Amino acid sequence: MSPKVHHPLFARFYNRFTKREDEHGNAENREELLAGLSGRVVEVGTGIGSNFAHYPAGVTEVVAVEPEPYLRTKSEESATRAPVPVTVVDGVADALPLEDASVDAAVASLVLCSVPDQAAALAEMRRVIRPGGELRFYEHVISNSASRRRLQRVMDATIRPRMAGGCHMTRDTRGEIEKAGFILQRSRRFQFPPGTIGLPHILGSARRP
Repeated sequence: MSPKVHHPLFARFYNRFTKREDEHGNAENREELLAGLSGRVVEVGTGIGSNFAHYPAGVTEVVAVEPEPYLRTKSEESATRAPVPVTVVDGVADALPLEDASVDAAVASLVLCSVPDQAAALAEMRRVIRPGGELRFYEHVISNSASRRRLQRVMDATIRPRMAGGCHMTRDTRGEIEKAGFILQRSRRFQFPPGTIGLPHILGSARRP
């Protein structure tokens, strides 16, 4: 049994919010994130299963790990409509229910902001990816602007994690991926949603040596 993760109010808000973002351009980011993947994949923190529709035909199985009960139910519903086989399981990022080197790739999509321990989660993903396999990532990260960083830190120290299911705004996820021993292959940085209210995001891939 995984540690209990239960955010009933946030989960229902997230369900609506994520659908709106996909309608306004986020679906294209998901397509880019998953393009070219093949073989067996683990996706960590699948939410409502928004990525499932975008997996390419070369993927033989997605092991979809989601600990929050409401979101896991939504993932199970999305799995029935996916173009590739998806198995939804209960689990957490720092204790993945998979054998060592048992997947060709791992996908972290808007989840490393909310895991309790990024280093532990990335170590688990490195453990289950086969040598030479990939980590695909799409995450919001700390701003390059000093004024926005100050605001983000205030939010993280006060209301943001409580209101947003443990989400933090000030994580240097690209740096943590490299610290975890992955070799960065590509990464682009952009605002999403576009404009002044958007958060800085990174999208790319890294390889397990």
